[in-house]
Amino acid sequence: MPEDFSHLSDEERLKAENEFMKMKLMLEKGAQFSMEDDLDLPAETENEFLKHLIEFETQYDERKIIRVFDKIGQPTHFTPVREIPDDEIDKAWNELAGYLHGYGISLDACSPNISVRESYRFTTEELFGHEMEDMDMPGMMHGFIYDEFHPDPVYDNTRAATDDCINYILQKEPIEWTHHFQKENLRLNGHYPLTIEELKSITGRFKSAYDELETDEIISESCSLKDNTCLVNGTYALSATIGTESYSLTGRWTVVFEKEEASGNWYITEVIIEGISF
Repeated sequence: MPEDFSHLSDEERLKAENEFMKMKLMLEKGAQFSMEDDLDLPAETENEFLKHLIEFETQYDERKIIRVFDKIGQPTHFTPVREIPDDEIDKAWNELAGYLHGYGISLDACSPNISVRESYRFTTEELFGHEMEDMDMPGMMHGFIYDEFHPDPVYDNTRAATDDCINYILQKEPIEWTHHFQKENLRLNGHYPLTIEELKSITGRFKSAYDELETDEIISESCSLKDNTCLVNGTYALSATIGTESYSLTGRWTVVFEKEEASGNWYITEVIIEGISF
């Protein structure tokens, strides 16, 4: 710290250093601080935070790329996955995950279909060779997600069909989140071709016909993949209210996905919901 704050009390010195570091961050990094940032925050805590922030910005500006294997000290003691018996794989993975954690690295998987053995195999055979930013900060973790390297379309499409499609269509609130849908040429029951806005309009008319819509259950039963087409099937139960009258709407549903060759992403192209006239 170039400024001399030695003539100040410890509390005054910390506050002066904090103001200096804030000014430095604002001038050099475009940071913004408000008066609320200072409320009920001890000067010592703020001082540590600002120091970590400056250190992070410094490392970010000077960041280097390094292989995960080099980052963790080039270990040689991890047994190849093919040599680990089934009754020892859990222990082997726990040891490997703990070792990675010691270097601020973690691996998680969204899909429940990823086994412990596959996590171990992926880490030692693929992740070790992956490049990452060489940054070290107290408490900082570099998190990797298995699914970003090896997507699981059965899990992803089933979740998207259930949570981000059928649930959105059947709930009372209007559809807003449509990133899983194809932008045009959509099919909803007998309506085709539809844009996303037309899909919203049609489902909106269905929703507005009822005073209340309450989803009792949405269940996915199967997911089938063939080439670039994916079908997710399930059932639903919906309680609808008009005035004092209540209705139970039930039936089967199907959501069709098509894989876009260029990006490899899956998009919803058709939705069939039995028992509902849109």
